[in-house]
Amino acid sequence: MGPLNAVVERYMPSAFLFAVALTAVVAVAALIVTDSGPAEVVNGWGDGLSGLLAFTMQMVLILLLGYMLAHTGPVHRLLVKLGSVPRSEGQAYIFVVVVTAVASLITWGLGLVVGAVIAKEVARQGKTKGLRLHFPLLVAAGYSGWVVWHMGYSGSGPLAAATEGSFVTELTGQVIPMSETTFSIWNMVGAVLTVIGVAAAMYFVRPRSASKIIEFDPKQEAAAYVKEDINTPADRLDASRWPTLLLGLALAAYIIMHFANGGTLTLDIVNWSFMMLILLLVANSSEMLALVRSSASNVGDVVFQYPLYAGILGIMASTGLMEWLTQKMVMISTEATFPIIGLFSAGLVNIFVPSGGAQFAVQGPIVLDAAQALGVDPAIAIMAVAYGDQWTNMIQPFWALPLLAIAGLKIRDIMGYTTITFLVSGVFFAGILFTANLFL
Repeated sequence: MGPLNAVVERYMPSAFLFAVALTAVVAVAALIVTDSGPAEVVNGWGDGLSGLLAFTMQMVLILLLGYMLAHTGPVHRLLVKLGSVPRSEGQAYIFVVVVTAVASLITWGLGLVVGAVIAKEVARQGKTKGLRLHFPLLVAAGYSGWVVWHMGYSGSGPLAAATEGSFVTELTGQVIPMSETTFSIWNMVGAVLTVIGVAAAMYFVRPRSASKIIEFDPKQEAAAYVKEDINTPADRLDASRWPTLLLGLALAAYIIMHFANGGTLTLDIVNWSFMMLILLLVANSSEMLALVRSSASNVGDVVFQYPLYAGILGIMASTGLMEWLTQKMVMISTEATFPIIGLFSAGLVNIFVPSGGAQFAVQGPIVLDAAQALGVDPAIAIMAVAYGDQWTNMIQPFWALPLLAIAGLKIRDIMGYTTITFLVSGVFFAGILFTANLFL
């Protein structure tokens, strides 16, 4: 691990410069392998900048609300209790991976936030117990647990395939229920095995030498909410439990009716579920607004950088570069090797477009069409794209930004460790897809 960390710390640029470099690489590639000229590339990039604004807002909300939910009184107390569970250094790293993975399988936004919060809490309480814990590795363990998010409840690829009227229905002539993708036995067993493998990797790469351990620095952190004096009728209204409670109950009623009427789980429903829980768990509107202010600082980098990745997607989609890349990889596939090739192609595309929903919308039809031609079950094709999307997040800094903001670290502090996660999880993902394809 030492040499790998040294290389990463020395040469890994900031997440912003990484996005700029990817933009340049994609632009040059489009000029070389497609018929597009410079003007078409620039137009594709410029038009793409605003192409994911609605999706960007969904992403911002899920991070904002996930952070707020993790810092509501009841949830934060639960995380504090969880932070006291590990009794040794090795247990601490394993525990952070497992807790984050469970949260990520429920919904990816919660997993990102919980990964950072539980890493800090385990580090804080470990220090009081006399444990020598390497804080960057704890945070890396928190991010590593997120590697299974697309195998869980909020996976955008399987959700799209299970939605009536989606492009998946048009291509395959059927809705692919989540019982064949997310909730299939092979995917659920695969998720458990992957988490075990990643947790074991974090355990074995932990630094043994005291000189290499960077401990958590318990800085003075301002409370997310400090009760204010109540002097006026307006103060009493802000301190009242009823406005947030009634709004939370109304949102709960809407969500129940949504599912009762045959509605499916979407990113919007995930966000409204988060909002409902926040409204029901906070003490009053003053606490809720304090949580908003506290969490807003953790989504700034995402807000600014997401249009850059939308621009990259614009180039890849408008010039045909993504289609060219996917088709070249699929062309060398056979029925047996298709899942592995699909995994690698999706992983490669995700480095340039780190958005599960946007990637699946563009790459999904090409992969599904190839799967049909080769006689591969569409569920395998869907999960190959899903696995590839979550896999290379471990070497792509974009989604680590909120976690790092909460933890107060830089991407180069954890990337050496998450690269190990990338290698280990890749073996599991390839094995799961290859094995499942043999029996479907």
